[in-house]
Amino acid sequence: MKMIQPQLEILLLIGALTASALGQAPPRSTTYLRCGWMFDGKSDQLQKNVTIAIDGERIQSVGAAAGQVPNSQIVDLSRETCLPGLIDTHTHILLQGDMTAADYAEQLLKQSPEYRTILATVNARRALMYGFTTIRDLETEGAGYADADVKKAINNGVIPGPRMQVATRALDVTGAYPLQGYAPSVDVPHGVQIVDGMEDARKAVREQISHGADWIKVYSDRSYSVRPDGVLDDIPTFTLDELRAIVDEAHREHHKVASHAMALHGVHNSVVAGVDSVEHGNYIADDDLKAMASQGIFYVPTIFVGDYVAQGRAATGAPVWLKMVAIHEDTFRRALKAGVKIAFGTDAGGFDWKIDPAREFGYMVKFGMTPAQAIRAATSSAAELLDMQDDVGAIATGKLADIVAVPGDPLKDVTALEQVDFVMKGGVVYKKP
Repeated sequence: MKMIQPQLEILLLIGALTASALGQAPPRSTTYLRCGWMFDGKSDQLQKNVTIAIDGERIQSVGAAAGQVPNSQIVDLSRETCLPGLIDTHTHILLQGDMTAADYAEQLLKQSPEYRTILATVNARRALMYGFTTIRDLETEGAGYADADVKKAINNGVIPGPRMQVATRALDVTGAYPLQGYAPSVDVPHGVQIVDGMEDARKAVREQISHGADWIKVYSDRSYSVRPDGVLDDIPTFTLDELRAIVDEAHREHHKVASHAMALHGVHNSVVAGVDSVEHGNYIADDDLKAMASQGIFYVPTIFVGDYVAQGRAATGAPVWLKMVAIHEDTFRRALKAGVKIAFGTDAGGFDWKIDPAREFGYMVKFGMTPAQAIRAATSSAAELLDMQDDVGAIATGKLADIVAVPGDPLKDVTALEQVDFVMKGGVVYKKP
């Protein structure tokens, strides 16, 4: 037996060299997913009895059921609905929920960035297991550039997790972002990078990009109140000149800008400055909705988190959050009617990661979307926002094999997406029934 193994290795080596000399690639295994139904990410209906052939990390073909094929692996999902891997365009893997200011302070004051990063790796895995094969993580909330390192660890195969685009530290002005309220002599951490003035803002954009930021995030408003006419008012943070400088610098370096803008002035300034996405947008004036539609600015509404934190924040002295839920629904319906591009985003991390971010789908349908529209918001539309439409967001030949499956029909009951029981990312199966 000791002599057979070396001889076998020599024969295999000769075979490989012969194949190389003939210009032949070594034989490769194809994986076949037999789906009972399939939503491709672009249509309004399901296709029945579809087989998806996967070669390596990409989809080779989508079509009729395959027979027995040599060197193939067949995954039976004949009782499942297959969909493109879901995309969440607004997450915070470095946060564990911040219903109240005390929750937020606890994390920044009592947890080291290193410990928070360890927890973030757990959250990244949770996101993947929920069926989110791609996320855009919109800042670390005081944990520096840890999101860029988590992304690197995933890409290098060190830990499991979704594809990530990251925003690192985010930007805000002096006196506008927690932690606030401590004695002037007490030096406390802040959840953002503080910048004041146009040159300071440009420098911060350059710095964040140099440390791995894919997106630049800005906080464009704060201090919310409801006017007698029902409009959600705010205090803008950056001056319009500062905001324009940030957008200009980011765009000059071929990066996009996401703006946390919840109310009247923050949204308006963001639209005028030319940001690429408006996050939250509880209130958006009709003229700004028209401008967003014409300029292709995306709306990422994050509905569930607002409902989730409303009671807790009201109990600690901010009852405006209870009114903001109804205002948000009206804005969402007007945005749909205005033809604004809407991408799925949840603000996961603003709520506990033990809660499935797919809860957002039910809210989007409740607020006026069809299930198909809501799913497209988390697939093809989200991929467009991230400039990843060539690779993800649809089940089609040549795309990355990011595929999930659920029992039941999500077009009849969108909450089926809270029951993802099959997850494939790049042709690798991470979860199956």
